[in-house]
Amino acid sequence: MARRLSDGRGVLVVHREGEGDGEEGEVRVPLEIAASYRARTRGLLGRDGIDGAMLLTPAGGVHTFRMRMPIDVAHLDRGLHVIALHTMKPGRLGLPRLRSRHVLEAEAGVMAGWGLRRGVRVTIEGG
Repeated sequence: MARRLSDGRGVLVVHREGEGDGEEGEVRVPLEIAASYRARTRGLLGRDGIDGAMLLTPAGGVHTFRMRMPIDVAHLDRGLHVIALHTMKPGRLGLPRLRSRHVLEAEAGVMAGWGLRRGVRVTIEGG
């Protein structure tokens, strides 16, 4: 990621490349960007849902204490490639990932529908 992001809104673009599954093209998702310490600390705490996803940057790991819902978590490297993806229930502490520079959070189950999986590249518009 060449530019530094700031708190705000943007669009997450998931670049789906077909691997025999017929899914190619782009998926565009509304994105909230949490780049300041305060915004990253708050994250999705106390919310009942999110329209799209939230990007925590910089971040290597997350927790779900005081969360009301399970979430999908994708760890992204410096080049915005997914290096790990998992679902976390409320009240859990996620282990930090060694090469993770950003963490993407969304409601549990939605990332699979976007075609997000390990190795997939995303880009961010706006922010």
